[in-house]
Amino acid sequence: MASWIVLAALATMAPPDWPLLGRLATRPASAVAASTWSVGGETLDRDFAHYAKYRAWLGPLGAKALRVQAGWAKCEKQRGVYDFAWLDEVVDDARAQGVQPWLETSYGNPIYPGGGGTGLGGAFPSSPEAVAGWEAWVRALVHHFRDRVDEWEIWNEPDLSKSNTAAGYVELYQRTAAAIRAEQPQARLYALGLAGNVAFAKEVLTVLRERGKLGLVDAVTMHTYPDNPDNLASILALRSFVHELDPRLGVRQGETGAPSTAATFGALSGRPWTELTQAKWDLRRMLAHHAQGIPFNLFTLMELNYTGRWNTKGLLKANEDGTVAYAKPAYRAAQRVFGVFDGQLLGSDAKVTASVDGLALQPWCRRDGGPWLLTVWSKAAPPTESDATTPVDLTVYVREALEPVYCDLLSGEVRAVPRANWSVDGQALRLTGILVGDWPVIVAERAALPLAP
Repeated sequence: MASWIVLAALATMAPPDWPLLGRLATRPASAVAASTWSVGGETLDRDFAHYAKYRAWLGPLGAKALRVQAGWAKCEKQRGVYDFAWLDEVVDDARAQGVQPWLETSYGNPIYPGGGGTGLGGAFPSSPEAVAGWEAWVRALVHHFRDRVDEWEIWNEPDLSKSNTAAGYVELYQRTAAAIRAEQPQARLYALGLAGNVAFAKEVLTVLRERGKLGLVDAVTMHTYPDNPDNLASILALRSFVHELDPRLGVRQGETGAPSTAATFGALSGRPWTELTQAKWDLRRMLAHHAQGIPFNLFTLMELNYTGRWNTKGLLKANEDGTVAYAKPAYRAAQRVFGVFDGQLLGSDAKVTASVDGLALQPWCRRDGGPWLLTVWSKAAPPTESDATTPVDLTVYVREALEPVYCDLLSGEVRAVPRANWSVDGQALRLTGILVGDWPVIVAERAALPLAP
């Protein structure tokens, strides 16, 4: 798409009363042909959440994939006897809802001496007996699911524990990847599930290249949780290194998301989070990645109970018994993004200039052309509780402007831009009084946004 956008000066006019056209329509996963969006279904292997208690909320969310930890210790409680029934339930139900699971091989298993850690930061299987047991489980797992799953991630955050070296991960990865490909030659393999240590990843990938084994890697996954959701420095640095090493390799955001309370287990704890700031952070994080063409997994669908310590990054609020209390604003916000920004809508490399610092102004284009669309938000600082907005004037160069609209991704409201607030001069569409806050809004041709019936 050859459009380009110029952000002019800040307007001083008061916000107009723009006509409400309706609300942005959402789509269940079954109605989305394809996208790069995934949502977390983690920790089911340790029973920190129970899939049956929130499964009804998965398909309507609209994400096309589900990240699940396959759980060696939960599958093999007696040596050589594998019980995949709990995982069958997740895989089969997700697929029936139009959501494709991707499975992570982790963690260790205490029924083997030296069987490795069984949770976050866990050590790798180390004894010959445990390593053989691990490889046998991996082959059984892939054999069991090879007609239903073809994406596999190997271990979770190996760089989180000082006991796990890059050399040790290379051995684990190479052995595991070979076992997967032996059962499923067409398998897509994701390395690292990195907690953020880029140096660790560089060492692992360099050794694999030296051994001629980079063919066992299709993509590298990384988990990052910065204060400002627009900070992509780590994953872009990793992608730069990976593409220099082998342009064939992809880089994926394998896990990221904000909590909704300060008292949360895990990353970003201790800050004054609310359900509003969670929704804003997630919106900005998702769209910042999508604009860069980085596949994205939003952590996570359900709040997780780490044996009494709640991780409140879930899009769904949990009752004490693990059932769903309600969908948080972050769920509704993600639902809107997943419905609009599917596999046909891509970040455009069209020229964008701004006279105001600290704004994200991202044009988007459809693979088949179609009506114009852009997103805008204030990105200079982490999101706050404030609903303050600033009226901004935009000049948008488009092929055709018939009916500009404004959509707030927090509320889902779609409003007409009054005729007094826009004018056309050739391909230059000038809009005045566009309200910009610290969360994304859409400005688009009306035909670009489906309205709920």
